[in-house]
Amino acid sequence: MLDLNYVRENTDKVREALEARRADTTALDDFARADEERRRTIAESDQLNAQRNASSREIGALMKEGKKEEADARRAEVGTLKERIAELDQLRAQTEARMNDLLSSLPNIPHDSVPRGESEADNVEVRRWGTAPEFNFEPKDHVDLGAALGILDLERAAKISAARFAILNGAGARLERALINFMLDVHTREHGYKETLPPFIVNRSSLFGTAQLPKFEADLFKLQDERELYLIPTAEVPVTNYHREEILDATQLPFRWCAYTPCFRSEAGSYGRDTRGVIRQHQFEKVELVKYALPENSYEELESLTRDAETILQRLNLHYRVVTLSTADIGFGAAKTYDLEVWLPSQNTFREISSCSNYEAFQARRAQIRFRRAGGSKPEFVHTLNGSGLAIGRTWIAILENYQQEDGSVIVPGVLKPYMGGIDVLDPI
Repeated sequence: MLDLNYVRENTDKVREALEARRADTTALDDFARADEERRRTIAESDQLNAQRNASSREIGALMKEGKKEEADARRAEVGTLKERIAELDQLRAQTEARMNDLLSSLPNIPHDSVPRGESEADNVEVRRWGTAPEFNFEPKDHVDLGAALGILDLERAAKISAARFAILNGAGARLERALINFMLDVHTREHGYKETLPPFIVNRSSLFGTAQLPKFEADLFKLQDERELYLIPTAEVPVTNYHREEILDATQLPFRWCAYTPCFRSEAGSYGRDTRGVIRQHQFEKVELVKYALPENSYEELESLTRDAETILQRLNLHYRVVTLSTADIGFGAAKTYDLEVWLPSQNTFREISSCSNYEAFQARRAQIRFRRAGGSKPEFVHTLNGSGLAIGRTWIAILENYQQEDGSVIVPGVLKPYMGGIDVLDPI
């Protein structure tokens, strides 16, 4: 959430940022009107309080002079003033609540380095790594490969659950588990992240803190009971909220967390997109990287977080590129985002496998995550960052497609062999 005072004092700049994101500015107009009402309410309340205080002093003087009737008349006037002041206080509270609701609907302001754009076509490629594999045969996609290998069953998954679910069997399930363990080992042993295993079900406050609520409720799976609990769309939600409503010591920062979790998304609005295979699922797995950083260091932490995610792709020898998202494509709460896109031979293109974002104080302000510097300084909001390190399912897809052989077998990348129990090649059944 944006800072209330910043929005009030920099309305034109905020409007420009919203327009650059191609966002609706109606809420900003409503905010300005509500702020004017708040100011008017405060001014009237202050004036009436001054009158009440003056009348109270006069009442005391009249009582000393023995003018009881006049004093009683003034008391009646003061009673009327108190009733109006109470009404104004209630109106002010309602107006401030309205202003906070409007603020919660406004997206973050993009960092100055984010490219301005009209669509995702204006995203800017930063770098590429590796080369695309060359085949002397027509490469298959992961669905045909997985079916021939006997490791992917979409029909029975749909029978058991619904469309956009998958079952992985045998070496396919083993490969998924190998990827999870490999990623966690690299991030915890080499990159300095602390592993955590959070709840997979969270409350509304957690989802508000990371800005999934209220705007993106349609994308969530909600449990049907009175507690208003939801399945997590990403480990970002529980891990970022770990220190919600706490004040940390500045010397503790940065915090670096990594977590494996399943993720659950309704995929609202994605009808007709990526319906084949397991690219876009209702349930999938990720290893998530989350950081709390000092404001002055958060963009350095974004670069290192992105490099940490890239390391996994490099160790797996998968061709990828890094893209800076433009203002037209950046997520609701992010100030800057790098997408990592892996090469998929069957599509002859790059597909997103990780988004690494700096949210600055946007999430921390919603979740009230603060820190205090030495010397008893006033608490400040941390900067929060997160990124996939990586999305497991899409990495699984990339391995099948990039390491496929003409006979339909798939070579296991060298770094995964210790996790695969000695399996070197996945052979068709």
